[in-house]
Amino acid sequence: MLGIAEIVTALRETVWNRDLAPMSLWRRRLVQLLRGVHVVARDVNDGQLTLQAMGLVYTTLLSLVPLLAVSFSVLKAFGVHNQIEPFLLRVLAPLGDKANEITARIIDFVGHIKVGVLGALGLGLLIYTVASLMQKIESAFNYTWHVSQTRTFTQRFSQYLSVLTVGPVLVFAAMGLTATLMNASVIKQLVAIEPLGSVVKIVGDLVPYVLVIAAFTFAYEFIPNARVRVRSALIGGIFAGIAWQAGGWLFAVFVVDSTQYSAIYSGFAILVVFMIWLYLSWLILLIGASIAFYHQHPESLTPHHRELRLSARAHERLTLTLMTLISRNFYAGRPPWTVEGLARRTSTPAMYIAAVIDTLAGSGLLARTADDPPCYLPARPLDSIPIKTLLDVVRSADGHGLGRLDRIPLPEEPHVEELVQRMDQALENSLRGKTLKDLAVSIEEVTREKTTASR
Repeated sequence: MLGIAEIVTALRETVWNRDLAPMSLWRRRLVQLLRGVHVVARDVNDGQLTLQAMGLVYTTLLSLVPLLAVSFSVLKAFGVHNQIEPFLLRVLAPLGDKANEITARIIDFVGHIKVGVLGALGLGLLIYTVASLMQKIESAFNYTWHVSQTRTFTQRFSQYLSVLTVGPVLVFAAMGLTATLMNASVIKQLVAIEPLGSVVKIVGDLVPYVLVIAAFTFAYEFIPNARVRVRSALIGGIFAGIAWQAGGWLFAVFVVDSTQYSAIYSGFAILVVFMIWLYLSWLILLIGASIAFYHQHPESLTPHHRELRLSARAHERLTLTLMTLISRNFYAGRPPWTVEGLARRTSTPAMYIAAVIDTLAGSGLLARTADDPPCYLPARPLDSIPIKTLLDVVRSADGHGLGRLDRIPLPEEPHVEELVQRMDQALENSLRGKTLKDLAVSIEEVTREKTTASR
């Protein structure tokens, strides 16, 4: 009988150590699905997603009432502010009977906030609290998408303002429209006719799932500071929407109806249950974002840890490769590369590409365009960038986790110092006169020769 170690080894061999090229389409999709399940489960087990979810729970508790107060003020101008309470009841439905009590308390808090009498300082703090929640959500999504560059203050202000003003109106307008349609006399007449009645009932049961999936897909599409494909966002939204609805049902059955929480926490039981549900909701949201990321970036589906360090040699090769590809397109007059395009071209996870690109841009060797997402061009003429300079830049940088030991005073050993100087001198002699233009043009000529030969 096989032991656990043998089973794990066999699964790893089947999932990771197989070439996908000769496989049939359905086998390839099955292996990719298994790889995705393994990678997402590993990310959750590592604890970073759970820490992000915990941080969002804390920020939500501080920002929930101010957020609803701002939304209430906006919705009141459109005359649909009475929809907040039904919305909260629907979101907190997994809490069972406790949903009514929690909703009543939240609405009571919101009702006691008088935005008009807060003053400039109070209003500023109110908006800051709401903005901090949205910034925390964006930060969690950026972590999931391996994005280190945040939006500018102007972008945050405009987008957060749009979400706070337009978002609640669209959400509650959609809910009100759905309720109106379901209660319309025409729909009621159709319900009385079979089999249309069964169809309408099925559609009505699916409407909550569709709305939740649409909300999650919208979040995955617009919150991360990255260009997210609609299909990838939809894949994550479908998983998160179904998981959220199913998780709500399981939570109501196994947690809310349990008497242990009331026995242990007494009067605090309702708060504990509310925090647990918030945590599960945020965790499901982040897992869906992780699924959307891996769907869009299948090159990141590796058996290694997400924080795997690049070796010094791999970092140097990746730097030379990226600068060559960027310079080659620039020299040939072709469209510039994006981080995602370079990741697909080199079959390298985007987080490594972004780390190298940031280092080169920070050293003045690359320039970002104003496109969304940004493209990258050489910041200097190609014949003025020695290859030795590229290697010096990558060696003095942190190398995506290689550390900054060059800043730490190491003990001097004469023989070692002499050897290092001889190595540097040999490298400089071998690369003397070689610039990035020579590298880009030589590769361009080789590519052209291969294309001509194939024809």
